[in-house]
Amino acid sequence: MDVDVIVVGAGPTGLMLACELALAGVRTRILERRTEPRRDSRALTLHPRSLELMDQRGLLDRFLALGRTVPGWHFAQLPTRLDFSALDSRHGYTLFLAQARTEALLAERARELGAQIRYGHEVVAVSQDGDGVEARVRGPRGDETFRARFAVGCDGGRSRIREAAGIGFPGTDETLTGVLGDVAVIDDDPAVLDAARARGVLVAPLEDGLTRLVYVDPERMRVPAREPVTLEEFRASLIRICGFDCGVGEPRWLSRFGNATRLAERYRSGRILLAGDAAHIHFPAAGQGLNTGLQDAMNLGWKLAAAVHGWSPPGLLDSYDEERNPVGRAVTGNTEVQTLLAELTLVPQYQRPGAALRELFDELLRVEEVNRELAAQVSALGTAYPPTNPGADPLVGRRMPDIGFTTTASEATRVYELLPQGRFVHLDLAGDPRLGAVVTGWGPRVTAVTVTERDDHTDLEGVREVLVRPDGHIAWATRTADLATRRDERHNALTAWAGTPS
Repeated sequence: MDVDVIVVGAGPTGLMLACELALAGVRTRILERRTEPRRDSRALTLHPRSLELMDQRGLLDRFLALGRTVPGWHFAQLPTRLDFSALDSRHGYTLFLAQARTEALLAERARELGAQIRYGHEVVAVSQDGDGVEARVRGPRGDETFRARFAVGCDGGRSRIREAAGIGFPGTDETLTGVLGDVAVIDDDPAVLDAARARGVLVAPLEDGLTRLVYVDPERMRVPAREPVTLEEFRASLIRICGFDCGVGEPRWLSRFGNATRLAERYRSGRILLAGDAAHIHFPAAGQGLNTGLQDAMNLGWKLAAAVHGWSPPGLLDSYDEERNPVGRAVTGNTEVQTLLAELTLVPQYQRPGAALRELFDELLRVEEVNRELAAQVSALGTAYPPTNPGADPLVGRRMPDIGFTTTASEATRVYELLPQGRFVHLDLAGDPRLGAVVTGWGPRVTAVTVTERDDHTDLEGVREVLVRPDGHIAWATRTADLATRRDERHNALTAWAGTPS
């Protein structure tokens, strides 16, 4: 084998996956069709759960140093904002950071960990057998063939890897398109820009003095996304929408995007897997696409590494599709709702009921419980995976709260500070000295910590032990005081998730 895993696509998902695999000691090679790193940035935001993932890997400071925090976010561009700060997270905000910056930071980290990134290498064919995957590649040195144990398609909505694997991609075709433009010249009068925002134009300052404008023009919203956008069209649309063109000039990037919505029938076919846009595409409502891809990668990385290293318990790699496919379905569903809320106000015969529906949704967002539920969906902080054991504690499958605590060695720390190496973490929250070496045999895969004092957290009340997965979700939790029962439950949970002890 040339490497253990070939990752096709050096976007945020592929780079994040390469980081996870390389962290686990998996020989990883990224093959990217583009000849150089991305310069333009379709996505601009990292949501709370993505920021938690960076925190768990010790990377958060790198991202915060280059981004700008924004309190809350939006749902369908409604006036009432989603309140991320009300959610149970240290990172209840959005980080405004261009996709190109995100990719550069992840590429830097991937190389630090030993992953190979090869630009200008286009995968033209993929096949698999019982032992591995073969990729035929067209690159600077002509046609080459690479072989690996697994391949992961992170190559976007038109994924060749998905097609080669024979995985269906059902959904709906494009019926609506919007336009974005990054311009160097714009009217800097706040009143003008506020008036544009009031008419439904998204106005966002970028780096290097650029400003992004995003809109849907009712007279041009059926134009196919593949049709180029000209500055003349861009200005004409702004005049129709706002009554003025915002003084735009010197466009650096003009692009059209559509609402085609599709979800892969499955995320795995043998030794070929999918992540990111190769598995799900949708209208960029609330900026969830990039974030969902990062979270796909975090879920897949440690499971694929376990398969490569030979300690994967039965069904672990299949659980990637079982856990992430429903998340993709939920994201495509809520983006379709948001798109409909916008589109109804653009079609003449539906404008009045569409406006009434938006007003109703906005009123609902003022209800604390409703706002919290939608904020949890968009931020992905509400993501919980179904437990495999029907009698499992209610915490199983949910995110582990990032509580602070003190260890028996009198060290003050918090949960996420134990996760940078991508290992399981077993927390003895009862501080029971009789437990002893509870992870004997799993030592290389599990970090065990006994807690003496900890922050109060309602969800953890009465919990005595927790097994945290490498992606920060809870694999097992118990509240029983009986040591023998806990011993058996612990052994079963460790074996089910971290494999047979050595």
